[in-house]
Amino acid sequence: MLGIAFGTRPEFVKLKPIMDSMDGKKPFRIIFTGQHEHLVKEFPAHYDVVRIKIKNGYNRLDSIVSSVMNLDCYDGITHLMVQGDTTSAFAMALTAYHRKIKIIHLEAGLRTYDMDNPYPEEANRQLISRITDIHFCPTQLSHDNLEVEMVGGDKYIVGNTVLDNIVDVPVTYSNEVLVTMHRRENHDIIPQWFDSIERSSLINKNLKFVFVSHPNPNVQKHLGRLKNVEVIDPMDHHEFVKKLASCKFVITDSGGLQEESSFLRKYSIVCRKVTERKSGVGRWSKLCLSPENLQQLVKEIDTKGVPPTTWFCPYGDGKSSQKIYNILNSVL
Repeated sequence: MLGIAFGTRPEFVKLKPIMDSMDGKKPFRIIFTGQHEHLVKEFPAHYDVVRIKIKNGYNRLDSIVSSVMNLDCYDGITHLMVQGDTTSAFAMALTAYHRKIKIIHLEAGLRTYDMDNPYPEEANRQLISRITDIHFCPTQLSHDNLEVEMVGGDKYIVGNTVLDNIVDVPVTYSNEVLVTMHRRENHDIIPQWFDSIERSSLINKNLKFVFVSHPNPNVQKHLGRLKNVEVIDPMDHHEFVKKLASCKFVITDSGGLQEESSFLRKYSIVCRKVTERKSGVGRWSKLCLSPENLQQLVKEIDTKGVPPTTWFCPYGDGKSSQKIYNILNSVL
């Protein structure tokens, strides 16, 4: 039987198409690590769900690892799937490795090769790769990273499952600039980012800047700096996608949003020193290395207009979950 481990909304959004494709056809058990507890309400009642309680200690990352390890919820599980690069994904993969359970890594092979950017995600995904048996890679580049690293296991290029959720979403263009920011490596300079976003909103009066807030306290405590920017509460994924599909372009430090925005034909400004989603850089996305660079990039993207119809999303075609199901059907 397949075990599927996750605990955050981004993980759930990317795993949901796979669970939907398997529902009623192949048995699976969810091992829910519970960082975003409200997700439980979105699981169908017939799902087999084991819930893990994260016990907070002195260090949050240590707490996640210690809470996940040494549990007894794996009877009948032959393969365990983890998604992405969270610390809980690494801990679950290591737990499976200790039990000689085959590990399946969804969104495998993403790399910056900078252990501080993103921290701790870059280390997590490299560590997961070393013990993975089946790698589901979103792009040729991510597949090639694993080949260069000479990691073991079977490697498949399947695209990114997040796109399966938005295949039929209608796309329009307004004057809204959709803004998100939450990554740990930006926490120390969020005041500078927010000040630069605020200045950009004042300079570009033809644009309406909308910031989707994040519950992290390191974000929340600085929201008062955004006076000319509309700040809205976090939305569920369905509502957020509608907002994304109707905006003009995006300012973000999110990884998944780089994929979704290109699929919905929107440019993005990525507020990071480096990104693991390199396939879209230069066409769909522009790296903004520091807050001082943001205003110039906003001006540049604003003048680009609508992306050419000949450009395609480099992260998949919206059919990844079916490709993965077909592979799993032969493996399990």
